[in-house]
Amino acid sequence: MSACVEKVLIIGGGFSGMSAAIELSKKGIAVDLVEIDKNWRTDGAGISIGGATIRAFKQLGIFEEFLAHGATHKGLDVHAPTGQHLAFIPASKVPGNDEPCEGAIMRPVLAKILAAKTRECDVNVRLGITYENINDQGDSVEVTFTDGTSDTYDLVIGADGLFSSVRKTVFPDAAGPAYIGQGVWRAVLPKLPEIENITMWVGPHIKVGVNPMSADEMYMFVTENRETNEFLDPATFTDRLKALLADFAAPMVQKLAGMLNENSLIHYRPLEGMLMREPWYKNRVLLIGDTVHATTPHLASGACIGIEDAIVIADELAKHTSLKDALEAFQARRFERCRMVVENSGRLAQIEISGGDKQEHMGIMRESSIALGQPI
Repeated sequence: MSACVEKVLIIGGGFSGMSAAIELSKKGIAVDLVEIDKNWRTDGAGISIGGATIRAFKQLGIFEEFLAHGATHKGLDVHAPTGQHLAFIPASKVPGNDEPCEGAIMRPVLAKILAAKTRECDVNVRLGITYENINDQGDSVEVTFTDGTSDTYDLVIGADGLFSSVRKTVFPDAAGPAYIGQGVWRAVLPKLPEIENITMWVGPHIKVGVNPMSADEMYMFVTENRETNEFLDPATFTDRLKALLADFAAPMVQKLAGMLNENSLIHYRPLEGMLMREPWYKNRVLLIGDTVHATTPHLASGACIGIEDAIVIADELAKHTSLKDALEAFQARRFERCRMVVENSGRLAQIEISGGDKQEHMGIMRESSIALGQPI
């Protein structure tokens, strides 16, 4: 059966957009991808990779590249601020994976892997431009671009992130992202041999963690409660991050604090989230990824569910003769799963902010990990 569309435009060259381009191209669909950043950059430190994401990497055909440049482990070790070991949460078994495992990789490295795969799939990538106007004509979509060109498509996919311009254009009444009262610090450190799994120390209001992401590097993440979303001077980052670790008596946390310096690529991001109500499409324009379900990082699954969106829409477009039927099927497969991730991740943030029940926190992490292991 041939796909119900022949030519698709993807707006946004992030993880979701690139994944959609790869999967659609595999189905024999012609794909144009426009990315406003002429250098196609992805900033940031490490990104945690769960078992469901590894399954998605296998579908995309980038798993071997991930193994070559990233790292895998068997689960999560949780400690008290003093260092006392509280629990080990093993990686959930995910159908499609030979054995349970999770991992991490540098965010820019993963972006380069996906970009190379996108070009390998003969996607027409156009950098340094975006759309000027989207004119949905019912049987097609006419798009004009910021470089003065125009073209016609069977479907337009908006994958332009948390502050999506496509969302504002097509769904002007949709609520945007909201600050949750917490920020996350990230830093890159040399890998310590005693850190084998993702390892966390959970305090009353601050959580510290490290995750191996290659043979030589690991990344640190620290969540901090902040009532307001305010600018922080990067010149103060090292001192601020060290100060957050001062109340953790665990010897390993203090060792990590001593490793921080101006070369640690320290980054701070205020956390925002959103879940757009259904539907995520209007006529021949569909939104995927952070444009509709931006989640906090507490379940390490934001990139995962965006990549899954890409896999599912390609699958449904190939299975249906009607675009409307394909979009309805996509929505039915994606909303509840993405809602679970956004809401459970948000609940974890609330527990951390309020100093709530740590057993509830660990229970949500276990239940969510199992749910993410289910087929998409």
